[in-house]
Amino acid sequence: MAEPVSEFKSKSGLKRIMVAFGYSMDGFRSAWRTEAAFRQEMLLMVVGTVSALSMSISAFEKFMLIGVLVLMLIVELINSAIEAVVDRISLDQHPLSKNAKDFGSAAVFLSVGLALTAWGVVLFNRFY
Repeated sequence: MAEPVSEFKSKSGLKRIMVAFGYSMDGFRSAWRTEAAFRQEMLLMVVGTVSALSMSISAFEKFMLIGVLVLMLIVELINSAIEAVVDRISLDQHPLSKNAKDFGSAAVFLSVGLALTAWGVVLFNRFY
């Protein structure tokens, strides 16, 4: 007996890519509307990108500074997805739900720390 497969998995080729792009845009819009942390980090991303591109540093350093900000947004989106799934399953207090949300929060914390460290190293090397 075949395993049940989601109806969303039946698309292939260019149609699948276009549908996936639409889902991604829906995700960005939803995150922007519902997640204050995502909006704050997106603002940081814009300011950081403009700042990195305007600095007289190597292309690699610019890429790294922007890359750690993109990584921070990626981790924030994954954390928001975990929180949404946990809340969809149940809004009841449960130790496993708390763990899932705390793990996601810890991942965001680490990604922010990585971004701060990368920016600190590059700025220190540039200005001192």
